[in-house]
Amino acid sequence: MTVLVCFLIIVILIQGFMLWKYQRQVRDICRQLSFLMKNDSNMLVTGDTGFLGLKELMEILNQLLMNRKKEHKKYLEKEQMISDTYTNLSHDIRTPLTSLDGYFQLLEQCEDEEEQKHYMDIIQERIRNLKEMLEELFLFTKLKNESYHLEMKRCCINQILKQTIFSYYDEWTSKGIEPDIRITDQLLYIEGNEAALQRILQNVIKNALDHGTRGIGISLEEKDRKSIIRIWNEVRDPEKTDPSKVFERFYKADESRNKTSSGLGLSIAKEFTQKMHGEISAELEGKMFYITCIFCNIC
Repeated sequence: MTVLVCFLIIVILIQGFMLWKYQRQVRDICRQLSFLMKNDSNMLVTGDTGFLGLKELMEILNQLLMNRKKEHKKYLEKEQMISDTYTNLSHDIRTPLTSLDGYFQLLEQCEDEEEQKHYMDIIQERIRNLKEMLEELFLFTKLKNESYHLEMKRCCINQILKQTIFSYYDEWTSKGIEPDIRITDQLLYIEGNEAALQRILQNVIKNALDHGTRGIGISLEEKDRKSIIRIWNEVRDPEKTDPSKVFERFYKADESRNKTSSGLGLSIAKEFTQKMHGEISAELEGKMFYITCIFCNIC
């Protein structure tokens, strides 16, 4: 009987000690969580006791903390991106706005109808440039939103490419440009968005016209069940062109020549390409600058 009582006393003492240690560990976890909620720290929840499910609880809490840190980091990066976007855009808008103010003053002082028409044409061009910059900002911001959905359907890439090229016919004719066009006769289809694909091509072609010399080349071929679009041109200043940075937002190869650009054109092209599960890349060979877009074909 005495042995049984001693055994029960020992069991009670052990259970009491375990309960005390369990409660102590729970209080310590609560203290750590309270600290982590109030402070920006990389610490994780730790403990010296893992029985009665405490180990699993700490693992789950640490996973939640790591997920929270990742989400917070993404939030800060997005906030920084928005801040950089508006800072850069406000800087880029200031130049054409100052120019507009100057031309309006010249227009007020001018009495010659021909000069007035000349100034009005310049003012209208500057306003168009500003509208394009703001539209690109709106589109880029929309594309960076994770909830943005791009509707996909079967598209004939040959037809879209030819339509886009034809839309530049008057501009190329007026500038004396004879594009080198090489489009396969084989009809190629991809799962994509026609408007998005057209925007990709327009932005890449516009980039070539803004930064290149008089020539431009455009090709479309099929290889390994993939549609490969290549657009190339000879750049004015190859030493100022960095292929590894051209898709970064606000990157401009030549600041002095491109004051009316938002610097978002190729960034938008990259965002659209990725949303259509394609690839886009740039390379520089001597003075020749190439941009390549690759999309998987469908039947």
